[in-house]
Amino acid sequence: MGYGHLDRPAQFLKGVGPKRADLLKKLSIGTARDLLHHLPRRYDDASTITPIAGLDSGMEVTVRGRVRSCGVIQTRSSLRVFQAVLQDESGMITCAWPGQPWLERKIREGDQLLATGTVRFYHGRQLHPREFSLLARKGRRGDAEEGTPEGTIFVSYPATEELPQWILRRIYEENLDWLLEHAPEEEYLPDTLRERLGLVGLGEAFRRLHRPTSLEEPEEGRRRLAFDELFFLQLVQGLVRHRESVREPGIEHRRTNRIVKPLHDALPFALTGAQARVLREILDDMTSTRRMNRFLQGDVGSGKTLVALFAMAVAVEGGHQAALMAPTELLAEQHALRLRERFEPLEVPVALLTGSVTGRAREELLEGLREGRTPLVVGTHALIQEGVDFARLGLVVVDEQHRFGVRQRMALGEGRRGPKPDVLIMSATPIPRSLALVLYGELDLSILDELPPGRSPVRTLLRRPADRAEIHAGIERELAAGRQAYLVYPLVEESEKVDLRAATGEFERLRDEVFPGRRLGLLHGQLPSEEKDRVMRAFRDGELDLLVATTVIEVGIDVPNATVMVIEHAERFGLSQLHQLRGRVGRGAERAWCVLVSELAGAARERLEIFAGTTDGFEIAREDLRIRGQGDLFGDRQHGRDPHLRFADLARDEELVLMARDLARTVVDRDPELERSEHAPLRELLETRHAERFRMWKVG
Repeated sequence: MGYGHLDRPAQFLKGVGPKRADLLKKLSIGTARDLLHHLPRRYDDASTITPIAGLDSGMEVTVRGRVRSCGVIQTRSSLRVFQAVLQDESGMITCAWPGQPWLERKIREGDQLLATGTVRFYHGRQLHPREFSLLARKGRRGDAEEGTPEGTIFVSYPATEELPQWILRRIYEENLDWLLEHAPEEEYLPDTLRERLGLVGLGEAFRRLHRPTSLEEPEEGRRRLAFDELFFLQLVQGLVRHRESVREPGIEHRRTNRIVKPLHDALPFALTGAQARVLREILDDMTSTRRMNRFLQGDVGSGKTLVALFAMAVAVEGGHQAALMAPTELLAEQHALRLRERFEPLEVPVALLTGSVTGRAREELLEGLREGRTPLVVGTHALIQEGVDFARLGLVVVDEQHRFGVRQRMALGEGRRGPKPDVLIMSATPIPRSLALVLYGELDLSILDELPPGRSPVRTLLRRPADRAEIHAGIERELAAGRQAYLVYPLVEESEKVDLRAATGEFERLRDEVFPGRRLGLLHGQLPSEEKDRVMRAFRDGELDLLVATTVIEVGIDVPNATVMVIEHAERFGLSQLHQLRGRVGRGAERAWCVLVSELAGAARERLEIFAGTTDGFEIAREDLRIRGQGDLFGDRQHGRDPHLRFADLARDEELVLMARDLARTVVDRDPELERSEHAPLRELLETRHAERFRMWKVG
């Protein structure tokens, strides 16, 4: 297998040259392969094109024709309008682009256009295109260079002003036969396996993307290329997992039930089925010789901390130490309090290490960890600072993992002799399974998808800004009953660019005019850390009635007495973020409310109604992914990862993710060094197409 053909620089493709090659680079096209992978943005079926003679006012249509004349006119209101008279075999119509006189530089007499828009009546029929494609440009000798033949699919690509659609089309027309001829050279799936997976061949996938004969074919091509992206991502993750299991054997924890049984017997309630299932997965890992690297995902209130508590108990009763790392001092204090309630009756001490622990107390704590006298410790980033050493660290639990970088998460287990500690990473931010498998594919995934019985769901209400007086009256009733409330805003300070209420200005108004007899606190990300901690402690301890805040409270501490969450300009937040905010209330015995304040119009209304209709964080996360898209999945937070999935759409490709994962695991299990002859194409593709990922696997 060789890859020389598709590695050809774009400059040397037909119709390109040095100047256009520089323009293609702005579209991330540097080679022949990149041109194949340039995903079309739109397909139009010639059979759906409406003859111009059949157009009538109010119709939504797509037409195709040649520009008979064009130019800019100025209306009485001084608005400049670009107009082009379009003609097909049946007749003519004027296309009008109000306020876009610059189109005079893009559209010329003789061009062939594909235009989609609404037909209106204004001094006769007019088409107001919301989108158009330049199919062909009139040649030097006066003849129009034909684009796609009649009766086929018109393909439109992402283009630029300097490299317009018609030039891109011509480049594809001149090179696509050659590109498709050489695309199968990078095929790595045997025919029988492809058929079993229901995927088309690589060459056929590109043909269906760039030269489809029906509107269904491009999706079939995309699925194949999406599978490739997902497979190679998970193949590398699988190779990394295997490498770590070989190079870094785990601790084989011994179960004695000295701590676990009395801990379990003391619980005032039964574990949920999901907690019992996840605990079995964790304990199977911990008692094996393989190092545990597990990602525990659970909705707000699903009992992740209790599961982690039992995992820590297994580590301690087997003679090891356990550490729990939290992103803030307040959250660390909360965890330490819960652990002490459970462990200290069993004579298992729990230490707390944060930046506030200094002097002699810090020295004694570090000495206890170093000498093994302290079996359990909860802390912040202070746990990974220089000078923090453990005698026999056996388990690391990381809470709210997205608040830590990869290297911070792993630092607790690095630089140690002997087996590395098991790692349990927890997150209260539900994400769809497909996204979790892609983001955390090197980790085993456990999901807590069941809430403990008796937990009352938070009631969610949709209200308009005009209802604020009623909302404030409801808050006052809760405060009068001795309870507390949150009021959340999207901005810290008011801005001239957007007409939104902000936390700082609203805090002063609420304090002075709306709740003058109440104790209000202000919390946002621009406050010094000490001030944020002071305000949160005051709210937790009941010294404040109402907390005015930004999303800095999204990951916070438990305040069981808080029963109302009001979110202003709710349309500005993602669904998953709204879910995290809603999870701040309803943690006590009293009924709780979440009130979303928004104009409730259009798409925003649909999103908020979806949110109000369910308290299932995973269902909300799936909808959020579908509506907002996957964006930049990894960013710089996930070290060494490819930041883009060009073809895969995780909102609808969960089946592909699972297929790719299963194949990747099968390959790694059978041939972890990719030494077999049938895996030679995979190894070569890793060394060439996926060189950066391959180096991560080889070097680690």
